[in-house]
Amino acid sequence: MANKILKRVAAVVSAAAVLLVPTSARLPEKTASAAPDEYHDDWLHVNDKAQIVDMNGNEVWLTGVNWFGYNVGSQVFDGVWSQNMHHCLDLIADHGFNLLRVPMSTEILLQWKNKKPDGLVKVNQYENPELTVEGVEGGTIKYSFDIWNQAVEWCRENGLKIMIDIHCATTASNGHQVATWYDSKYSTEDWIEALEWVTDYYKDDDTIIAIDLKNEPHGKHDEGAMAKWDGSKDINNWKYAAERGAKAVLDINPNLLIMVEGIEVYPKFEEGQDWDSPGIDYTTMYSPYYGAWWGANLRGVRDYPIDLGKYQSQLVYSPHDYGPEVWKQDWFYLEDPSKTFSRETLLDDYWRDTWAFIGEEKIAPLLIGEWGGWVDDEHDKTGENRHWLKEIRDYMIDNHIHHTFWCFNENSSDTGGLVYDNFGKWDDVKYEFVKPALWQDKNGK
Repeated sequence: MANKILKRVAAVVSAAAVLLVPTSARLPEKTASAAPDEYHDDWLHVNDKAQIVDMNGNEVWLTGVNWFGYNVGSQVFDGVWSQNMHHCLDLIADHGFNLLRVPMSTEILLQWKNKKPDGLVKVNQYENPELTVEGVEGGTIKYSFDIWNQAVEWCRENGLKIMIDIHCATTASNGHQVATWYDSKYSTEDWIEALEWVTDYYKDDDTIIAIDLKNEPHGKHDEGAMAKWDGSKDINNWKYAAERGAKAVLDINPNLLIMVEGIEVYPKFEEGQDWDSPGIDYTTMYSPYYGAWWGANLRGVRDYPIDLGKYQSQLVYSPHDYGPEVWKQDWFYLEDPSKTFSRETLLDDYWRDTWAFIGEEKIAPLLIGEWGGWVDDEHDKTGENRHWLKEIRDYMIDNHIHHTFWCFNENSSDTGGLVYDNFGKWDDVKYEFVKPALWQDKNGK
């Protein structure tokens, strides 16, 4: 096992000096609170230069990947229905990713807290004997929370850190389409309860170093639900909710990094618009809002920055960004149709005022929580998406922006993933696009 750990470190060790955990040291099965000292001090924080650093002040570059499933009803990572979960985590670590963003739901966290029975856990027990009660092929599948804790242990062995992402309130494949962190089934208070429980459970285990409070808040005034960003205490004010959620987490574990995403639209206040303005005037095609990808609009940070008080050193802003194959947004079109977008046009037409100013002005660190897309001729016939991937990748490299690529899963319909053939084969072509943006030592490892 020691050789295995050293192998992982060679592949994924980051500037944060990932801890080498003795093979004899293991968390008790029932609780993480009795963890040995080795799990206590590999936390990260933000310095006065808006850099994420380790306990010794060394700058860290978090370069990770998303793997979903716990948010959609699988009760486990998608793909474990056909592949060995341990092997998949090994693949992620061996390819140099040092952070795993794991989408979950408020519902599944409260299910685990209250020890409610599982639904269907999509585990192939013949491929995953380690995930059975008996430890044999074809055995009885373990409770989903026990399986999750096994994943946490394997990530710890691999030097792979974890960020829990509250992707939706209710577990559902389309849960991310709900605009807010609450819905008809789970309230803001339920969301905070789930945050508090998962934070407390892992407060002594530095394998889990971050929480993304809510995936992609969005919506417009005339769409029925809308996340806004202002100085009010309105139920749909994401800025206020994010501060509440962050404080609930940090009062329990002041060492966690807190990811705060943006929203979708921000009013053109200088033109007399406000949060009650309709989405668009279809007679003139005038929009009273500055638009963005869901969760990407951080313009409100200028007027109403997130205030975490004594915990400000744990704040990271986390927009999402995608290319033209997901949707041909306005900023992908230029006045001269013979020309295509570039880093400069993307910055001028969208990135800078929407989120990039936060990093450029050293207000706080940025972590692009989702970016990705197709790299093959079938899906990207014009090559535009590959061009966009290169532009954002190189911008993140040049500015040392943290990121988690979307995604490991092959079953992301509008982006594809890093694996294919029922999660059985690694996509080397796509990986070559991502690889330059992964943390590497001076020897390229």
